[in-house]
Amino acid sequence: MKINYSEKIPNNVNLSSDRRLQRALERWQPGYLKWWDELGPEKSTGLEVYLRTAVSVEKEGWAHFDYVKMPEYRWGIFLTPSDSDRTINFGIHKGQPAWQEVPGEYRSELRRLIVTQGDTEPASVEQQRLLGKTCPSLYDLRNLFQVNVEEGRHLWAMVYLLQGYFGRDGREEAEAMLERHSGDPDKPRILEAFNEETPDWLSYFMFTYFTDRDGNFQLGSLAESGFDPLSRTCRFMLTEEAHHMFVGETGVGRIVQRACDLMKDHKTENTGATDGVRQYGGIDLETIQKYLNFHFSVSTDLFGQELST
Repeated sequence: MKINYSEKIPNNVNLSSDRRLQRALERWQPGYLKWWDELGPEKSTGLEVYLRTAVSVEKEGWAHFDYVKMPEYRWGIFLTPSDSDRTINFGIHKGQPAWQEVPGEYRSELRRLIVTQGDTEPASVEQQRLLGKTCPSLYDLRNLFQVNVEEGRHLWAMVYLLQGYFGRDGREEAEAMLERHSGDPDKPRILEAFNEETPDWLSYFMFTYFTDRDGNFQLGSLAESGFDPLSRTCRFMLTEEAHHMFVGETGVGRIVQRACDLMKDHKTENTGATDGVRQYGGIDLETIQKYLNFHFSVSTDLFGQELST
C-alpha cells in the first residue's frame, strides 16, 4: 500500500473520500504544529536533519531517507493492508469477523485504550525536548530527532482513530492530548511515567531501553485487537518502534562498555562516583545502577494493571 503524499495530510486510507474526517483532521493540524513548535525539540526549527519517512507500509522498501526540517516533516496516517478474512483471536468473540466499526458495548474501553496510548506519544517528545543541547554526538542527535518525529506520527495515528470512529468525543479527546503536558501541575499526562523528567542522556537511554520496551509490548497487544483499524494502525507503528528500542539498547550498552574499559585501563575496581571512572570521563556503575533501578520501576508500573498510575 503506497502512501499518498500529494494530499495535505499524507495517508494510505483514502482520506479524501471522507470529507468530514479530512476537514476535522485539517482543523486539528495547526494545533499540532503549534504544539511541536512550542514543546518539540528546542531550537531545532531551522535544522536540516537526515530522517526516514514512511513511503509504504510493506516490509520491503518502506522508508525514504533525506534531509528535512522537522516542522516540515510529513506526519501522516498509515495502516497496514486490510485482511477481509481476519477474525478475532481470543475471548468470547473468538472466531467472529474483526470489527470494522466500534462496537457499542466496548466503545468506552476502546476509547480509553486509544487515548492512553496516544497521550504517551507527545509526552515523550516533551520529556526529551532539551536533550539536543547536550548530545554526546551527531549520531545520537540524529537518532533522538528520528525518535521524536516518529512519536509525533504515532500521535497522528491515534488521533485518526479518535476522529474517525468516536465522533464528538473523539474530537474532544484529540484536542485534549495537545492541552495536557508532561509534568504540568494542572494538566499532566495520563501515565505517571510520562510526567517524569528526562534531564540527561543516561535517563534518555534508560527511557528508550525500558519505557519504549513497554510501549512495544502495548503496541503488540493492541495489534491483536478485535477492532481492526486499531490493529492495522499498531502493526505499522511496531515497525517504527524497533528503532526506538535499538537506541536504548545500544546507548546503555555503550555507557556500560565505556565504564568497564576505563576501569580496566586505569586498573580500578571502584564502582562509585568518587575515585572511580568518573574522573576519567566515564559514568560509574553505581550511578548507572541507580538510573536503571528508577526507570525499571517506573516502566514496570505500566505493565501491571489496566489502570496504571
